[in-house]
Amino acid sequence: MKFDRKALIAFSLWAAASIVTPSFAQAPQPAAPDKSTTAPKRAATPSAPLLDINSASEDELRALKGIGDKRAADIIKNRPYKGKDELVQKKIIPAAVYAGIKDKIIAKQN
Repeated sequence: MKFDRKALIAFSLWAAASIVTPSFAQAPQPAAPDKSTTAPKRAATPSAPLLDINSASEDELRALKGIGDKRAADIIKNRPYKGKDELVQKKIIPAAVYAGIKDKIIAKQN
């Protein structure tokens, strides 16, 4: 059996064009849940109470990620704070450490 070269090339191009590959860019979206059957969402409760940097003990401060003996002592020494962001403004802790603990602390006013 002998094949015509032009016919073989044409068939190869046709076969290659007909191959369907899955597209991951347009994955099907999940259907939205029916709101009539879903339970109402409850407000998120914090897993732990916020730590007040104006009244916390040195041990409580050291329990925070990135706060060791020196930083805990510096936090206590520079009290009171009007806002928790003063820890970075007064250069008591670096911004990276603050980013990790900012959702766990508060600066209450008396």
